[in-house]
Amino acid sequence: MFVKSLKIVVSAIFDVVFVIASLFLATLITKESFLDLLYDYWYLILTAGLICVAVNSLFGLYTKVLKFISFGDGLLVVASAFSLGVYFLILGFTLEQISIGSAVVFTLIYTFFLGISRFVYRIYGYVVAIRHHLGVKRKSTRAIVIGAGRAAALLINEMKTSDKLNYEPVCVLDDDTSKIGREISGVKVFGKIDDVDKAVKRYNPKEIVIAIPSLHKKELQRIIMLCKETKCKIKNVPGQYQFVTGQVSVSDIKEVSITDLLGREQVETNLDEVMGYISDKVVLVTGGGGSIGSELCRQIAAHEPKQLIILDVYENNAYEIEQELKRKYKEKLNLVTLIASVRDTYKIETVFDKYCPQIVFHAAAHKHVPLMETSPNEAVKNNVFGTLNVAETAGKHGTERFILISTDKAVNPTNIMGATKRICEMIIQSINKKYQTEYVAVRFGNVLGSNGSVIPLFTKQISEGGPVTVTHKDIVRYFMTIPEAVSLVLQAGAYAKGGEIFVLDMGEPVRIYDLAVNMVKLSGLEPNKDIDIVVTGLRPGEKLYEERLMEEEGLKKTANQMISIGKPLDIDEKNLFSKLDELKTEAYKETEKMKELVAELVPTYTIDKQ
Repeated sequence: MFVKSLKIVVSAIFDVVFVIASLFLATLITKESFLDLLYDYWYLILTAGLICVAVNSLFGLYTKVLKFISFGDGLLVVASAFSLGVYFLILGFTLEQISIGSAVVFTLIYTFFLGISRFVYRIYGYVVAIRHHLGVKRKSTRAIVIGAGRAAALLINEMKTSDKLNYEPVCVLDDDTSKIGREISGVKVFGKIDDVDKAVKRYNPKEIVIAIPSLHKKELQRIIMLCKETKCKIKNVPGQYQFVTGQVSVSDIKEVSITDLLGREQVETNLDEVMGYISDKVVLVTGGGGSIGSELCRQIAAHEPKQLIILDVYENNAYEIEQELKRKYKEKLNLVTLIASVRDTYKIETVFDKYCPQIVFHAAAHKHVPLMETSPNEAVKNNVFGTLNVAETAGKHGTERFILISTDKAVNPTNIMGATKRICEMIIQSINKKYQTEYVAVRFGNVLGSNGSVIPLFTKQISEGGPVTVTHKDIVRYFMTIPEAVSLVLQAGAYAKGGEIFVLDMGEPVRIYDLAVNMVKLSGLEPNKDIDIVVTGLRPGEKLYEERLMEEEGLKKTANQMISIGKPLDIDEKNLFSKLDELKTEAYKETEKMKELVAELVPTYTIDKQ
């Protein structure tokens, strides 16, 4: 705000200087005495300066972004200069030492000064463009622009005139046939978007920039799929919402990310509901240093909790999120970071005794499917009994809400990780009847960018020159972003009444092999030529597709149409907890039959025989 005000003051001072300079030059040209005029009528000249600032303010000339000033703004410049010329014309009729000739010459000179000061950026841009057309070229990247709307016009103008965007726009593509053959900021609209292959062959660009910020995700996905066949690098301008809020400008081109290929709009949550139950509460996040846990901490911190407790057994992750939040919120956030295992009964009891958390987000778990297949006892100890430990302690201490982070792998599991998460869901639904605490679980699919996700693995393999490894050509998965997953968890906490399993509508599943192909192409490389894609075979416990819901659970919609509730199942609590006692004893005995014991608790669990 201070910088903006300072710029306005400086501009106003320059305008007053322009008035005086213009009057001096006018009297010089008409051979009149400027010094006599200044001596006898200094107050009139001062008045002219004040009128100049007032008129320019009235016409909004101090609030214009010079980079994007238009022809219409030029008319305002002329009108402002003319109004001051009228003032001197009136003086010319009434005073002997200011002639009408001087007033006319003043108006012309002042218009020139005022115009130059406002259009300096645009004039510089035109000079750069002229030099470009005359062959004085800067090093630039040839690019096709998709879209022939306002955003594209602004982008092309930036490409041609800005030193920050080293691009040479070679043609435009748009599905509006009425624009084909015309020019957008001097660049020809070559054809429809489907003609991108022809345009690439004709103009030989290095990149394609999608400049349609209002695109629906499905349409963006279609365009990206067309463009990636050209082997050009694909980039995108930010979304329409970011333009409206002023977060970005059209020149903020970003790389097309793999999330743009999911073809699904972001899940939106009601922040008022989220803030309502988190604000001014003591919140504990177990596994707070992990992918989901750390994002939970970020979003919770933004909603003004009374205290945020990060609990994690891995100190490095916990330290990183702690430092990030301290840098951002400083003393505004009451933050506590604890290193502890959720298995440690005495430690967890001590934490609840000391801090009395009102809301618990339980994200601590072993999640790597192949690793848990070879260490099933550890999966049971950490996932099942870590959850039971924290959940029981929360109930005993009167915690208001307990939200378990679950997974779609808990549905008809074929791996020990998924089976243990299914037991966790059963524990939550059973223990909900025992305490006043509202226990719920949130079930979702694969999270893009999380630890162990396939996306970072593919990115690393591509950067190393391949091969990219896929376990099966037909394997499919549901995907969502980390912020989406966390928004669902937070929303579930707001909807919680106790005993529910919340499920996200994650759109259409994605074929992992296609994902690998698309990532290679988005890197500007050709699959199985520049980078090999190798099918390695299904890993132990891995299945071709994941399910979001068990057949008997049913679905009930919430106020957020993308979030559903699975109907609570009837569980024999006495049998469940009896078997859990046996399971715990055997887990710590390091039994070789852990998977078989888990299968007795989870009838839908199919033990992988690989």
